Amino acid sequence: MTAVQKKLSALAIAAAFAGSAFAQTNVTIYGVADAGFVNSSGDRANGAKNANFNGINSGIMSGSRLGFKGEEGLGNGLKAVFLLEYSLGIDVNGGVGSATGSSANSRQSYVGLSHNRFGTVALGRQYAPGYNAASRNNPFGGSTAQAPLNLLTAAAGNSLSANEASRINNAVTYASPVWNGFSANAIYGFAENGGTTADGISQGNGGVFGAGLNYANGPINLDLVFQQRSGVATNPVTTSPVTTVSTQDNINEWALLGSYDFKVVKVFGSYQSQDDNNGTSAREGSNKTWQVGANIPVFGNGSIQASYAKLSWDRTGAGDNTAWALGYRHALSKRTTLYTTYTLVDNDNNALAAAGYLSQTRAIGEKNATLTAGLNHTF
Repeated sequence: MTAVQKKLSALAIAAAFAGSAFAQTNVTIYGVADAGFVNSSGDRANGAKNANFNGINSGIMSGSRLGFKGEEGLGNGLKAVFLLEYSLGIDVNGGVGSATGSSANSRQSYVGLSHNRFGTVALGRQYAPGYNAASRNNPFGGSTAQAPLNLLTAAAGNSLSANEASRINNAVTYASPVWNGFSANAIYGFAENGGTTADGISQGNGGVFGAGLNYANGPINLDLVFQQRSGVATNPVTTSPVTTVSTQDNINEWALLGSYDFKVVKVFGSYQSQDDNNGTSAREGSNKTWQVGANIPVFGNGSIQASYAKLSWDRTGAGDNTAWALGYRHALSKRTTLYTTYTLVDNDNNALAAAGYLSQTRAIGEKNATLTAGLNHTF
C-alpha cells in the first residue's frame, strides 16, 4: 500500500467514525434579521418640549437574533435537546450576543431531556409561560416596539409579558405533550441570592414561579397563566414618581388571553392583573391591563393589525396609560415581510409610569407617537 493509499484509507476510517458519532444528532441554525426606520415624537422626561427621534433601529417587528438548536436521539422515545439563542443589533456594531453593541444578551440558553409521551424538562435561561401566551394572543405578536400591550406591560414592570422580564435565569422548566388540544408548562427560577444577616434575605429570595395552561384547537386559542415573584428585593416599578420600596412580599400575576380566527378576521383579547403588596398603597405597583385587537388578511399576502390596550394602576391617586396601534404587514415570501406601524401612547398626568417605545421621547403625563417601517427576514 502506497503512502497516498494509506492516507486515503485513514481519512475514510475517520469519516466513518465521525458519521457514526453524529448519526443521531440534528442541529439547526436559525435566526431573524429585522431593521427599520423609526420616527418618534413626544416630550422628554426632563420637561423639554417637542423631542424627536429619527433613525434606523434593529428588532422592530421581532427581535433580531441568531440561534442554534438541536436534538440527539437516545432511544425509546428519549432525546437530549438544547437551544442557544442570542440577540443581534444589526443597525450598530452589535455582533452575536450584543443587541446594542455594548452588552451581551442571551435571549434563551438551555439543555434538557424530552420524551414524546412524557414531555420536556430543561435547565437554563428560559421563557416563563407568560411570554409565549402574550405573544400568540396579540395581533402584533411579540413585538416590543409596535404592540400596545407589550409597551404597557413593560412600563408596568409586569413579568407576564412578551418582554425581557419574562426571560428567567437559573430556571428549570417542564412542558407537557399536547393532549386533545390541551398542553401545560411550568417554570421555577432560582434567584441564587445569598443575602446578608442584616436584611434577613435567605438564599432563593426573589425566585420566580410560573404555570400555564393552553388550549389550541382549530380557530381557537386560550391561555390561562399564573406567575409569582417571591420575596422580591425591590419594587418592579422604579420610574418617578414611584419610590423604590421593598417589604419582601410576593408579587402575584395572572392572565386570561385568547384569540379566534374567523378567516376574514382574527380577533384577540386579554385581561391580566398584578398584585404587588410591597410598600404602601401609595407606592406599590399593583395594576390591571387589558387589550383587544384584530388581524385582517388583505390583498392575498398582506394583513392589517389593530390593537387597543389600557393599563390601570391600583396605586392611590394614580391614573391610566392607554395605547393604540395600526399597522400593515406584507409577505414578500414565506420568510420576508415588509411592515409599517403607527403607535400612540397617552399617559395620564398622574400615571404611575410612562410608556412608549423610545426613552428619549416619552414622559409621564404626556403623549408620545412612533412610526416604524422596515423589513423582517427569518432563516
